[in-house]
Amino acid sequence: MARANFEELLEAGVHFGHLKRKWNPYMAPYIFTEKKGIHILDLNKTIAHLDEACAALKQIAKSGKKILFVATKKQAKDILEERIKPTRMPYIVERWSGGMLTNFGTIRKAIRKMSAIDKMEEDGTMKTLSKRERLQLSRTRAKLDKNYGTIADMTRVPAAVFVIDVLKEHIAVKEANKLNIPTFAMVDTNSDPRNIDFIIPSNDDATKSIDTIMSKVSAAIMEGLEERKASRDKAKATKDGKDTKDAKDAKDAKDTKEAKDAKDINDAKVAKAAAKEAAATEEDK
Repeated sequence: MARANFEELLEAGVHFGHLKRKWNPYMAPYIFTEKKGIHILDLNKTIAHLDEACAALKQIAKSGKKILFVATKKQAKDILEERIKPTRMPYIVERWSGGMLTNFGTIRKAIRKMSAIDKMEEDGTMKTLSKRERLQLSRTRAKLDKNYGTIADMTRVPAAVFVIDVLKEHIAVKEANKLNIPTFAMVDTNSDPRNIDFIIPSNDDATKSIDTIMSKVSAAIMEGLEERKASRDKAKATKDGKDTKDAKDAKDAKDTKEAKDAKDINDAKVAKAAAKEAAATEEDK
């Protein structure tokens, strides 16, 4: 796994925090200094925490579990979608619906409704409805797709939640905490890091900073997925090899048994012929 580079983070402006008057005292351990009224984050600590978070995310991806990414702020949503879409992980870039985690059963019902409308379009049922009903269903489908389309493949509560901007996504963080779901987050100097399990102290407002952090995160996840695929292929190859060996051993055993049976039959025939010949000789005498 590629380690974060100090110069790369510095160039992206990851170290810039908020104005001193907006700071959260709990972020003090991650602040290096203050310059012109703006807090500067300690990039050495950012690198250490980013590497720790990436290692944990890699293991989750390797285990085959899902990580839910949340970023509804304007400057983060496009970057998140671009970086996370290739990993096939669920993500939210539109409004966070209350209860998306704590009331997941209801969310699944909405997703199933979306699937039912798709099925109606495929089997032609939609054509039998009136124009007004079709329009209503189309609008419902578009609304559901906008809110839940990116989590349609998430059949259960995710194994972890990754958030960009703890203040804006505080509801997602609270729901994850309530369900004891591990939380990962880009945490700026104006945020409270106490409810986050894996903190990445960083600038969560600049697009370049967000893109740099998310590139490392997505790379770690892809690496975990590739390792999972490699281990599964290896296990399959080992199983196939074992099955081939077992089949060969079974064939050899069968051939050996058939050869032994043929030998026994031949020996019996020879013995029978010898006995018959001996009996004929005895009669001649």
